Amino acid sequence: MFIAAVCWIIMDSFLLVCVCVCVCVLTGGLFVLAAWLHGDPRKVLHPTDSYGHFCGQKGTPNEGKPILFYFNLLKCTNPAVLINLQCPTTQMCVSRCPNRFTTYTEMQLQHKLGGGHWDYYRKFCKPGFNNPEKPVSQVLRDEDCPSMIVPSRPCNLETLVSSLLFLPFRGITGLVDTKELGVKIVEDYANSWTWILIGLLMSLAVSLVFILLLRFTAGLLLWATILGVILLLAYGIWYCSNEWSQLQYKQGSEVAIVEVGLQTDLQVYLQLRQTWIIFLASLGAMELSILLVLIFLRRRVRVAITLLREASRAVGHIMSTLFFPVVTFLLLTVCVSYWAVTALYLASSGDAVYKVTSPDGSCPYVNSTCNPETFSRSNVSRSPLCLGSQCLFAFYGGETPYHRYLFLLQLSNLLVFFWLVNFSLALEQCTLAGAFASYYWARRKPQDIPSCPLFSSFSRTIRYHTGSLAFGALILAVVQLLRVTLEYVEQKLRGLDNSLSRFIMCCLRCCFWCLEKFIRYMNRNAYIMVAIYGKSFCTSAREAFFLLMRNVVRVAVLDRLTDFLLFLGKVLIAGSVGVVAFLFFNKKLPVLQEEVPSLNYCWVPVLTVAMGAYLIAHSFFNVYAMCVDTLFLCFCDDLERNDGSSERPYLMSPELHSILGKASQSR
Repeated sequence: MFIAAVCWIIMDSFLLVCVCVCVCVLTGGLFVLAAWLHGDPRKVLHPTDSYGHFCGQKGTPNEGKPILFYFNLLKCTNPAVLINLQCPTTQMCVSRCPNRFTTYTEMQLQHKLGGGHWDYYRKFCKPGFNNPEKPVSQVLRDEDCPSMIVPSRPCNLETLVSSLLFLPFRGITGLVDTKELGVKIVEDYANSWTWILIGLLMSLAVSLVFILLLRFTAGLLLWATILGVILLLAYGIWYCSNEWSQLQYKQGSEVAIVEVGLQTDLQVYLQLRQTWIIFLASLGAMELSILLVLIFLRRRVRVAITLLREASRAVGHIMSTLFFPVVTFLLLTVCVSYWAVTALYLASSGDAVYKVTSPDGSCPYVNSTCNPETFSRSNVSRSPLCLGSQCLFAFYGGETPYHRYLFLLQLSNLLVFFWLVNFSLALEQCTLAGAFASYYWARRKPQDIPSCPLFSSFSRTIRYHTGSLAFGALILAVVQLLRVTLEYVEQKLRGLDNSLSRFIMCCLRCCFWCLEKFIRYMNRNAYIMVAIYGKSFCTSAREAFFLLMRNVVRVAVLDRLTDFLLFLGKVLIAGSVGVVAFLFFNKKLPVLQEEVPSLNYCWVPVLTVAMGAYLIAHSFFNVYAMCVDTLFLCFCDDLERNDGSSERPYLMSPELHSILGKASQSR
């Protein structure tokens, strides 16, 4: 026994050393490599003119000029841009966009008549150009100035994001101003953020109260939750049928949703009968599913409620476990920040690359690399076929082996990101499992529960099980990376009209999705066994798998039922808070009608509060789910190791043994 324990410790230490070395090499190597190549995030975050200078940055020739201006934006619509990734027109940094319409010919005429058009027009010409008398043909050939300027506005981040988010509205209906829509949504958040925060705090309080009530009235509260969800769905069915009957004879309500298209005003959809039919069918299917589960699995529901009641006692004795997800959230924030910064440095590594452009594309040197400082004296600019050609900035990169394998480095960075995220989640699962296992295996509860069980479990996990957690997280990260690679390959093959390739890709995606779900489930149970017995990952995964297989009926029913009951609790909390938010922002609460802010779209804060409430409830109930899984594995192992005698008594509670024991005998 002693030799086996020593072997387990040596194996886990070896895994820890290997993992630490790999993480240091990958993470440190990526940063050092990016720093060695002078990665600069400004290359990605800020626009660059045709000479490779940043717009609006201090210490550059374009200081005070944050906007990138294109001489001829129509040239960017050339299909060759998709291949060359280069818009064949001069790009200059300016302080503000043009606010008037004029042409270069009109400017010359006004200049000869003594007008002041040139002082304004020259702001959009190349720096140093000050010859308004130069013929128009030569100016346009050399691209010293744009042929015309038109009133325009800058495309900032707000405009770009709103355009990307609401592009379907504009493309389908042609009636929505995307920038105006984005501004209105931002205004709604600015006017209602305090009430949104109050709603989230209310959902936090409701979740805590729900958890505390589960400790004392678990059975009653869970049955009340089931009944409440059934009544809530029944009310929704009645309300939808009532609205549908009122619209049955209303003119225009028979229009299909497809004909209306995507609209930002949800009231448009509420005037259609098809909308209420969809709601009615969805709520009816959910109601029927819940009733069938209660009818045919009523005994299993009692068992699941008993297991949840025991879990509520464990959580009640170790209340600190409810706040451990905050630590996981902080770790995930660090992981996401690390991945984003590393990806940004990798994307901005390299030097500015300049390529030859030609107005008509007749130059044989088009798209070849050039040097802007010596281009005017080169043979290319003097060639008769390359009149008007320029050496313009194209992108950041290079021709070194590093730039050829930059895509692989980004994939490596993504693998490290998946690895760190899965490791953070595994650390939470193993820590919580160790704390709840200490509750189960205590002979006298709560006297024999160790002091500070959560901190003790966290210390053991960090000291002894880091290698096992990292190994399991690495396996899952590799599968996730393969899924992302398949998505990338599918995007590349989307333009090919090949049914066989689409079928193969669909099968591979389905297989890897199932594989990821299986590995995630097995990792979760393996971490529980690691926390209980302290064995290596592979040994724990094997023992957990065979233990689950020997209790496959209990696993298939109880695991799904407990998840179902916890899901009903999340829906009840999110739904109740969402209903209160809906009544408040629609001024249907008489007490607080004067406090309601003016909004463009009331659904913006309502959806934000409802989704936030669900996420908050999910974080609390995730601790409960981990407690249920831990207690269930401990119960199954307890039945196999002990026989209930005085020498080997069961360590489960009498209520849990009576319910689960009867279930196992009737199986």
